Amino acid sequence: MGKVLTEWQPEDNEFWLSKGRAIARRNLWISVHAMLLAFAIWKVWSVTVVKLPLIGFKFSSNELFWLAALPALSGATLRTYYSFVIPIFGGRKWTTISTASLLIPALGLGFAVQNPNTSYSTLFVLVLLCGFGGGNFSSSMSYISLFFPKAEKGQARGINAGLGNLGVSAVQIAVPLAITTCLFGTLGGEAQTITTANGSTQVWLKNAGFIWVPFIMLSTLAAWFGMNDIGNPHSSLKEQSITFKRLHNWILCWLYIGTFGSFIGFSAAFSLLITRSLPHLDAIKFAFLGAFVGAILRVVGGWLSDKMSTAKLTQIIYVMMIVGVVGVFIFQPVAGSEGNFSGFFCSFMLLFAFSGIGNGSTYAQAPRIFSLFHHHLQQDNTNSADLNATKESATVLGFMGAIGA
Repeated sequence: MGKVLTEWQPEDNEFWLSKGRAIARRNLWISVHAMLLAFAIWKVWSVTVVKLPLIGFKFSSNELFWLAALPALSGATLRTYYSFVIPIFGGRKWTTISTASLLIPALGLGFAVQNPNTSYSTLFVLVLLCGFGGGNFSSSMSYISLFFPKAEKGQARGINAGLGNLGVSAVQIAVPLAITTCLFGTLGGEAQTITTANGSTQVWLKNAGFIWVPFIMLSTLAAWFGMNDIGNPHSSLKEQSITFKRLHNWILCWLYIGTFGSFIGFSAAFSLLITRSLPHLDAIKFAFLGAFVGAILRVVGGWLSDKMSTAKLTQIIYVMMIVGVVGVFIFQPVAGSEGNFSGFFCSFMLLFAFSGIGNGSTYAQAPRIFSLFHHHLQQDNTNSADLNATKESATVLGFMGAIGA
């Protein structure tokens, strides 16, 4: 088919089964790969900062925590704008552009960390640019929601976001492995030496950025040649801004702060938190598990949301997250005491797990709420109600992602 789908009717069962589902799934899987890379770039500094003092960077703990946290700030800000771009530019074009933009922070990191004299301000800017990866989530989720019928939206968004969220876990696994190997020869510089009480080892910290470059290039090409633009849901920024007047939008944003805000905040700080609180442990061995659990269970949350009340499911996950928070405070290491690491770790895993499920259930509420809302407003015009609900819920999904981040 052509790259622009002029008529897209996923609720038409005959259309969906004959050709719609195959097209939607192709776009979904290309989007998943792009999302995984976006999350990897967004969170790559949360792993990299742990190694900076070991190769000669003279930064305080406070400065290191800022480097780990700043991508969340810039990513959240960009998500606000990315929420509105799909109906204006088209999903295929924007996915291609936004994926290609990840090359800037990936290459920048690779070159900057080779010199311990690189200024903090330079790293500060490069870290902010990693927000490109965070911004991609809002545009991707807005776009993918347009492809699927109501009965499959929850599962589709769960797959897109959940497997995309695996980028957080992937970066925590891939970077420690990549920096111990001379993957790119002498490209961009030589090895760096880390000296500890256990002896000296060589690392190639540049690989933390360079390892993603070929995959980003392939994903960019896949988006351009393999994805489609949907022609009918175009709307201007002015038309989309009506969502700011919807109370449902703000309630959903508040709920998403509690779920995704928790997930991404814990993912960014977990390894550095363990390193500072329990210096005798190798945090890298444990840090990836939280993001992995949360990402996988987001898929489960999307699937459950197609089977039961999303509101009740969200209530349950909030109760369980409260239990997890109480556990963290009870078992955390404190001055003069090592605490209970097993209890501390399991409490965090509980938080990751239910924040992941909650990400899926909270997102699944938006299309349902706005469908009911517009059918109530336009009881005599079902087609118009469906179209307005689709447009507004897609924008709200993107905006929720921004506020949550």
